[in-house]
Amino acid sequence: MFTSSEAFSSFSVDDIDKAKRFYGETLGLSVTEGMMGNLEVRLGNGAQLFIYVKPDHVPASFTVLNFMTDDVEKTVGELNARGVTTKIYGDADLADMPPNDEKGIMRDEEDRAQIAWFTDPAANVLAVVAESM
Repeated sequence: MFTSSEAFSSFSVDDIDKAKRFYGETLGLSVTEGMMGNLEVRLGNGAQLFIYVKPDHVPASFTVLNFMTDDVEKTVGELNARGVTTKIYGDADLADMPPNDEKGIMRDEEDRAQIAWFTDPAANVLAVVAESM
């Protein structure tokens, strides 16, 4: 039914101006204002993300957006240099997973599956994930 249709993801934030700066300036994505002041974010693969303001916003308790990268360590370093904290979970928070290092990167035993989580200004959880995962 939807195999040939376009799709996009969306989530809320509590401050649209902070979101615009974060996604546009900090993450370097193409951000334009859409209808009613909402944001349209163009991801690297051409996919679109719709971000809208919600006064009673409550961040999701799960990862809402994953960015694939061929070098998690390098990407985390770039995020950290831009003021983004990537160690948002302690090992007790990830009890059923391998530990994460001081930068917040979790690796499997073969060092193939790598992921690091971070939050946007509205506390939505995002991640960088190794492409080989």
